[in-house]
Amino acid sequence: MHFIWSQALWALLSLPLLIILYIWILSRRRSYAVQFSSLQIVRGAVSWRTRYRRHIPPVLILMAITVGIIGLARPTATVTLPADYMTLVMAVDVSRSMLAEDVEPNRIKAAQAAVKEFIRELPVDIRVGIVSFAGTAQVVQAVSESRTDLVEAIDRFQLQRGTATGSGLLLALATLMPDAGINLESAIYGESFTRGSSSNSAPLEAKKTVVPFKPVPAGSYSSGAIVLLSDGRRTTGPDPLEAARRVAERGVKVYTVAFGTPNGFIPGYEGYSFYARVDEEALQGIAKITQGEFFRASNGQDLQQIYEHLSAKFRLETKETEVSVLFAGGAAFLMLAALLLSLWWFKRI
Repeated sequence: MHFIWSQALWALLSLPLLIILYIWILSRRRSYAVQFSSLQIVRGAVSWRTRYRRHIPPVLILMAITVGIIGLARPTATVTLPADYMTLVMAVDVSRSMLAEDVEPNRIKAAQAAVKEFIRELPVDIRVGIVSFAGTAQVVQAVSESRTDLVEAIDRFQLQRGTATGSGLLLALATLMPDAGINLESAIYGESFTRGSSSNSAPLEAKKTVVPFKPVPAGSYSSGAIVLLSDGRRTTGPDPLEAARRVAERGVKVYTVAFGTPNGFIPGYEGYSFYARVDEEALQGIAKITQGEFFRASNGQDLQQIYEHLSAKFRLETKETEVSVLFAGGAAFLMLAALLLSLWWFKRI
C-alpha cells in the first residue's frame, strides 16, 4: 500500500496523547468518586462486564480516529476492477515476411486466425478498428462494433513489400483518436509533428478541426489502446520509437506482439529463400515507451494464448487505485458503533 499524502500519517503520533488523556480522565473521576467503607461493596455492586465494557466505546473511537487518519493520507492499493477500455485498434504487419513458414501454415494465416478469435472474445461493448501496414499503412476497417465486418476485413489483408512500423503505429493512433487533430502527413513524411497547433495540412483521410493539445503522462489514456503485431524490422517510414513517443504523448498504451522465430525465411523464386528475422528490440521499445506490454509468440498456439491474455485484460484490469473511501467508511462505522453502544449501555454519549 502507498500513500498519496503520506504527511498526514504524522497525525498518528497524537494517538498516545489521547490514550494518556483518557487515563488521566479516569483517574480524575476516581478521585472525585464517593468513598465507600468497603471495596468489596463496590465490586459486588458493579459486575465485571460493566467495569470492562465502559472502555469499549472509547476504544472504538480511538480506532475510528486511527482509521480516519490513514484515510486522510489517501492510501492506494493494487486492485482488479472492470476495465474501462472502449476502443481498440489492431495494427497488423502485412509485409511479405509474413509468408514465412516457420509458423504453420505460415505467419499471416496464423495471425489472421488468432486476431479473429481475439476479436470474437472481446466484450461486445468494445469497438475495434483494424490497420494494416507494410510499405505503407492503411485503415482496413474503421472503428466498429460489428464483429462480422471486422472478421471480413481481416480476410481482406493484402501482402506488400516493405515494413513501415512507424506509419502503422501513427495511423492506428489517428484511428483511435480521430478528433485529436493528428497531422499524419507531417508525421509520416518527416515534417514536424503537429501538436495541436494550427496547420494547413490535413490528415490522410479527411481534414479535421485541430484542437489544442498538451502532452499527457504516458499510459494515462484509459478509453482505448493499440495492439500491434509485427514479425520484422522497419525498412521504411518513420522511426517506430519516435512514433511511439508521439503515441505516448497522447497517453495511449501499445501492446506489441513479436510473431515468428529467428530462423524464419520467405520462399523465393528458383529455390532462393530470404531470412525473415523478428525485430524484438524495436517492439520492446515501443511497449516500454508507451507503458504497454511486450509479448513474444513463436507459433500459432503462443499467439492464441497472448490474445486470450489481452482479451481478459481488456475485461478486468489491475491498477493502482485510491481506497480512501474504504477507510472513511470504516472510520464512520466505528464512530457510529461507539455512539450507539454508549447510548445503549450508559444512556449517554
